[in-house]
Amino acid sequence: MSSITTRYTRQIPLFGREGQEKLADATVFVAGAGGLGSPVATYLAVAGVGELIIVDDDLVQESNLNRQFLHANLNIGMRKVYSAAETLAALNPDLTLTAIPERITPDTVDSLTDGADILVDATDNFTTRYLLNETALTTGIPLVHGAVEGFSGQMTTIIPGETPCLSCLFPHPPPEKETPVIGATAGVIGSLQAMEVIKYLTGTGRLLAGRLLIWDGMSGRTDYLSVSHRPDCCVCHKYTVSKS
Repeated sequence: MSSITTRYTRQIPLFGREGQEKLADATVFVAGAGGLGSPVATYLAVAGVGELIIVDDDLVQESNLNRQFLHANLNIGMRKVYSAAETLAALNPDLTLTAIPERITPDTVDSLTDGADILVDATDNFTTRYLLNETALTTGIPLVHGAVEGFSGQMTTIIPGETPCLSCLFPHPPPEKETPVIGATAGVIGSLQAMEVIKYLTGTGRLLAGRLLIWDGMSGRTDYLSVSHRPDCCVCHKYTVSKS
């Protein structure tokens, strides 16, 4: 209890001790330990989320270090999830962290996400995003999507059975390419994703459910698009999730 009254004393007034205890009891699945995964995992860890499951099969490369601040020069060549685990453990020793150096595939996604209260898409490809989207629909676990490119980014929260799914928003993946990005962009979107998770877990504020946030860093502008179910979405038609 002492850690709750000291470490989190500046945030408890926002959602009370009950909200802080909800964070401590929560398990959050984070897909990706890179540009988005760094701010997502960091801010969830320091906020007092009880357990993080972080999955990423990549190694730390020097070209990651302009934006992936979970890692440093000494971690080059190391598995990203293990590098992330070291950093996060130093930030909050009370955190339970499950670091899994695997690729998310149709065969592994169910077992990897098992037990999570909410899923976070901190990936850089639509193949994995679509897998997470389908898992959210089959399990009823909410999904917070985020993506960045250059000075711009986007995010939304998918509540299965209530909001449009990711395939409603993006029925076809964009062409694959090496995407330029500045670290501050990933920091903005990843921080917003972490905030969305905290709001969901504590029951605070209004979620970005049914809305797509679009952030334009070049102009300093944030827009919101209302999104609707797409009648011909094969994913929504394929999976039916009953509301709890």
